[in-house]
Amino acid sequence: MIALLLALGSSLAYGCADFLGGLGARKAHVLRTVMVAAPASLAVELLLWPFLGASFSSAALGWGAASGVASAAAFALLYKTLAIGPMNVLSPVTALVSAALPVAVGLTQGEHIAAAGLVGLPLALVAVVLVSAGSGAGGSRPSRNALLLAFGAGAAIALQLVCLHQAPSDSGVAPLIVGRAASSAVTLGAAGVLYRRLGEEKPAYGISAAAGVLDSLANLLFLLAARSGDLAVVAVVTALYPAGTVLLARGVLAERIHRGQLVGLGTAAVAVSLLALT
Repeated sequence: MIALLLALGSSLAYGCADFLGGLGARKAHVLRTVMVAAPASLAVELLLWPFLGASFSSAALGWGAASGVASAAAFALLYKTLAIGPMNVLSPVTALVSAALPVAVGLTQGEHIAAAGLVGLPLALVAVVLVSAGSGAGGSRPSRNALLLAFGAGAAIALQLVCLHQAPSDSGVAPLIVGRAASSAVTLGAAGVLYRRLGEEKPAYGISAAAGVLDSLANLLFLLAARSGDLAVVAVVTALYPAGTVLLARGVLAERIHRGQLVGLGTAAVAVSLLALT
């Protein structure tokens, strides 16, 4: 139950971070937004170090660095995917892959799901697709390249979560610190290479920094959830993060919640209830 609540908190934090990051990316190039968000996130994790501890063993360093590289790749692939479109098809594909792969890893590693979970997990996967699907481009079909990018983005997100789960349970926040340092280095390197393409617009510093803080909180809650529960369940609940983005877009930007998304939110509530019984 504790793991489930932590995963729900992680999902909500990821959803809020994505919403703020999306707002920031409207004002300036996405790399400019990430260049503010990543250091802010790293600062939060460094502040948590004295309270939660950190053991920088070779395993923590390796898995943390791998999660950071995967995180940087996920950002690049995700935004490239959504730029190509249609978002209403590609976003659910990305979310579904990011949930399904950790489930497969967890079950392969010997995790066992109770009867209620066997119903709750597929329902949660359906909810991920419904919640993240908007009205978008109607009947337009994505290209093969766009679908490949969507699968790549989902796989990169999944790889980040799996790597964090694989880090030693007694390593504290070391995997998060190492991962964020690695992703920041990759992002800053990419920004340096593409500097002339970033435009002159200044990033929304406050919004971008808040997105980074929330992303750091989401990573921490996921790490704690994965250490106290099954990866298969935690990853699927965490992948419900589009629900938070949808609700914020409705409340702040007055965007319409479509009928399918409402069904998805209800399905998510049922799925989480069933998973709680496991």
